[in-house]
Amino acid sequence: MSLVRTSRVRMFLAFWLFILSGVAFLDRTNISIAGLQIIHEYGIDNQRLGWIFSAFLIGYAGFQIPAGILSARFGPRVVLTMGVLWWCIATALTAMLPTTIPHTLLWLIAIRFLLGAGEAVVYPAANQFVARWVPQRERGFVNGLIFAGVGAGSGLTPPLLTWMITEHGWRSAFWFSAGVGAIAGTVWWVFARDTPEQHLGVSRKELQEIQEGLSYDLPQQGRAEEKAPTISWRAIFHRKDLAALMVGYFSFGYIAWVFFSWFFLYMAQVRGFDLKSSARYAMLPFLCMTIFSLVGGVLSDRLTSTRGLRVGRCYLASAAMLVTALFLVLGSQVASPVFAGIILAGGAGALYVSQSTFWSVSVDIAGKSSGVFSSLVNMGGQLGGALTASLTPWIAQRFGWTSSFGVAAVMAVVGALCWFVVHPERALENPAPEAMPELRSLANPAGSVVR
Repeated sequence: MSLVRTSRVRMFLAFWLFILSGVAFLDRTNISIAGLQIIHEYGIDNQRLGWIFSAFLIGYAGFQIPAGILSARFGPRVVLTMGVLWWCIATALTAMLPTTIPHTLLWLIAIRFLLGAGEAVVYPAANQFVARWVPQRERGFVNGLIFAGVGAGSGLTPPLLTWMITEHGWRSAFWFSAGVGAIAGTVWWVFARDTPEQHLGVSRKELQEIQEGLSYDLPQQGRAEEKAPTISWRAIFHRKDLAALMVGYFSFGYIAWVFFSWFFLYMAQVRGFDLKSSARYAMLPFLCMTIFSLVGGVLSDRLTSTRGLRVGRCYLASAAMLVTALFLVLGSQVASPVFAGIILAGGAGALYVSQSTFWSVSVDIAGKSSGVFSSLVNMGGQLGGALTASLTPWIAQRFGWTSSFGVAAVMAVVGALCWFVVHPERALENPAPEAMPELRSLANPAGSVVR
């Protein structure tokens, strides 16, 4: 029996990133649950509400590259803590906005833009954590866990916030969101560290597991005098698969934000459910996202270990997006409101099978520059979300909701095709042979080195 003490600090921190991810999406989607009350109180319509949704995503997308640079320069601990503080303030400002203030719509747009800018750091910082803390064989699961927070946060939002809004008014939901975020951010600051070398709770055995499992050399990164990693800008922008991943994640974001922005209102206004029933059915897509994000992460790791990086990352994600397209078409055309909710929720789940792979391949490809690389990919996703937030109600108003979901299905097919251009086995930085023997076996299970 081994007497060497081991630890699993990286899994606790990954779990807390799951919590922060859930809080982030609680703060993003609370406005869609409060949308009916906001429309009534401020005298706006669905299309103007869509502008408010889009403002968040424009701010989110516009600050992705700065978020990636800050995460690489200052590390995930301080950047993520400051980001949480920022978005808690923006959420509280929404609750404080009086009904009688002039130019209310502009104020709401400005506050949601600032919220998006603050939340921009979440996933680039999380990806920087994965690059520094998580061995390659665990990246699919860890990213799946982090993005399961998306479904958990969004899934708990409808029933919880609907109850709060019914009992205490819509502003109470925003105060609650801000308070939960402040608590979660404080815990992250207390327990997180930028590197495993800096964390006193990491055992020597866990540190060895992490260092041997990284796909690039990261020597002495825990030392105080160590400089911030140099960002490989030229190498990043010479990657053809960067553009493919950005387009693919644009498609992903377009589809996902149909659910985040409009699914609750779709069930209420189009499928005829009352407020409480809409809240229950609006949970389904996000519960599916939570479950299948984890399933997709586990599948990605297992397929990667047995079939190689392209199968485990790219082919799995491509197949998931094709299944998403099928569910979107079927769900939008079925007559039964109940079956429509269930089938469309299945489409959201299938979509999130591919979620962790977008972020895992960012680390596989970019290594120490993964914070910036993933921020560029994420920018594509948020631009897709910004487009759907405003375009979906416009299409629905003129051509019907079946057409809105049909456009999303076409986007899913485009996203599926993009994965065939991605090559995670070709990293920006050459791995150290003595430090990463498993990388070659993952890239090519037969044992030969992939060139």
